Amino acid sequence: MLTPSIIDRVVIAALEEDAPWGDLTSESLIPATATARAELVAREAGVFSGGDVFAAAFRLTDPRITVELLVDDGDGFASGAVLARVSGPARGILTAERIGLNFAQRMSGIATITASYVAEVAHTGARIVDTRKTTPGLRAFERHAVRSGGGHNHRHSLSDAVMAKDNHLAVLAAGGVSVTAALQGAIARLPHTTHIEVEVDRVDQIEPVLAAGIGTIMLDNFSLDDLRRGVAQIAGRVTVEASGGVNLDTVRAIAETGVDVISVGALTHSARALDLGLDITIDAAPVIAAR
Repeated sequence: MLTPSIIDRVVIAALEEDAPWGDLTSESLIPATATARAELVAREAGVFSGGDVFAAAFRLTDPRITVELLVDDGDGFASGAVLARVSGPARGILTAERIGLNFAQRMSGIATITASYVAEVAHTGARIVDTRKTTPGLRAFERHAVRSGGGHNHRHSLSDAVMAKDNHLAVLAAGGVSVTAALQGAIARLPHTTHIEVEVDRVDQIEPVLAAGIGTIMLDNFSLDDLRRGVAQIAGRVTVEASGGVNLDTVRAIAETGVDVISVGALTHSARALDLGLDITIDAAPVIAAR
């Protein structure tokens, strides 16, 4: 999902937003011939993500800048670790540093919280997945970060899978249409490769949905007891996803009910940016990192 063309398109837009008419500060204070070295340093422990994005911020600002990544996406690191080294024209490094940091901090924050969820359910067969609750325009970046943390991705967009949620079912019910019949009609019209998932919020909705021949059923905001009852009732006929009320305090118990997938919106919509800094030296004189 995170292809070079997507990286370049998003990073170019970010650089243009941050310096639409150039970097007035660097261009007025820093000699054009000055060179610099910089280190990307972890101020706290975490899981790294966004190395190619970080490097692109500098490459697209000035192709003479070189970035050496010292860790791979998905690698854990301790506080104080040096994650990358940057060298080249000082003006370009100073111009690109905030954009490079913004992406690396955001993506590493997502990877780090995802790894915490994955660790909580490691003793079960449950898979931690993200949702479409991503920052507009940054879905590929944020979902890559989820994978860096050991998680998995849900459908990428509205276009690549059918997912009938409570509002869809409510519209069908208001029109007097049987959920089973509506789903069977959709299956008949869709290519055989299209995956179909349906969300239910009550145990009594399970059988009418399963009768249609769908692939995944989401048990939304079920209590732990109802999750266990639902898993027993479904009995392996389809993939079972749990959603709603998932956090680090509840995810272990949810996984232990026997569900196959747990979707967690908080991986992307509530992740805290990790504290990373870029320590820069120009001609042996240290420059304070961006704030």
